[in-house]
Amino acid sequence: MFLAKVEGQVVATKKDPNMSGRKLLLLRPQLVDEKDPTKFRPGANTIVAVDALGAGEGEMVLFCQGSSARLAPGMKEAPIDAVVIGLVDSVDVFGKEIFSAKNR
Repeated sequence: MFLAKVEGQVVATKKDPNMSGRKLLLLRPQLVDEKDPTKFRPGANTIVAVDALGAGEGEMVLFCQGSSARLAPGMKEAPIDAVVIGLVDSVDVFGKEIFSAKNR
């Protein structure tokens, strides 16, 4: 599993029939900064993931990739590589809260 921030949506009107009706999100992975573990630093890449939970722009989410993504409920037949599986409430690192959904 990975942490990411929702940066936007992807719209594809023509797609595999098993993807019909699925919302696609553009995610930016978030990494704990090794120089200052009280902060996140954004990953260099973005990822398109199926939204299984109704996440919105700016939210912090948990996502999984690869074959694990297809283990999420209702995804077995979908040709996906990434899926949002959790909406993050808070993140603590070394006993210090570095993210809270309440303060975003």
